[in-house]
Amino acid sequence: MSEQTLSEPSGIEPADEAAIHAQLGRPPRGIHGLGHRCPCGNPDVVATQPRLPNGTPFPTTYYLTCPRAASLIGTLEGSGLMKEMQARLGEDPDLAAAYRAAHEAYLRDRAEIGAAAGLDVPEIDGISAGGMPDRVKCLHVLAGHSLAAGRGVNPLGDEVLDLLGEWWAAGPCVPRD
Repeated sequence: MSEQTLSEPSGIEPADEAAIHAQLGRPPRGIHGLGHRCPCGNPDVVATQPRLPNGTPFPTTYYLTCPRAASLIGTLEGSGLMKEMQARLGEDPDLAAAYRAAHEAYLRDRAEIGAAAGLDVPEIDGISAGGMPDRVKCLHVLAGHSLAAGRGVNPLGDEVLDLLGEWWAAGPCVPRD
């Protein structure tokens, strides 16, 4: 990967950038590359640089962009699912160990992205996202991590994806250019 400035996305086609803009309702910031592409064809997760163009540290390496998936996840968050998952972390040592491993994988991915962009962001050293490794704080982040890293890396993110079903089945959330 070549070094890039904070304002230059890596490997993002103009149509993908336009779709992400439409999904978010604003221009995307600090994109490093695509984290995952939805079966509908649009991006649904972007990998972000650990520092935004304005200099703000940004620990959310995998940012879910699909508004349809985000809305469904918001409903899951409102259902009390995070509290239930949090309780299971305290009761199931195997789940807790797998979730800690997901945290470590997230940190490695962010360090790799930061290194490729020539960025050192000590303000967020050891901090992943979504509450990892000890809390469940944001299902959007956990689902984004599972989509970008693939099944088997983040157990709680995988559970969220299982509960979402085929959010893309109705077609793209935003038109493709």
